[in-house]
Amino acid sequence: MNKAALAETIAKKVDSNKNQAVEFLDAFEDIITETIKGGDDVTLTGFGTFSARVRKARMGVNPQNPTERIQIPTVTVPKFKAGKALKDALKAKVETVSEQE
Repeated sequence: MNKAALAETIAKKVDSNKNQAVEFLDAFEDIITETIKGGDDVTLTGFGTFSARVRKARMGVNPQNPTERIQIPTVTVPKFKAGKALKDALKAKVETVSEQE
């Protein structure tokens, strides 16, 4: 599902129009981005937690020349940790599919 399809689904679910749903998604993205850039986490209880994680510098291999070693710099990356309700919902789906086979 892409952003346009998600906006359309949200608009139908909350009986709104698609433009308002797109504005909501844009605001949601901006808030999460700014919050984790500031060093805080965003926790949606049951769904999951958005955070930023620092990946340490390390040595790597140049893919164009495998014999050459390169230094990969420290970088901050986004992280999402699924919450219990989301994990349980996915686990229930897998168990249902397994029982049908």
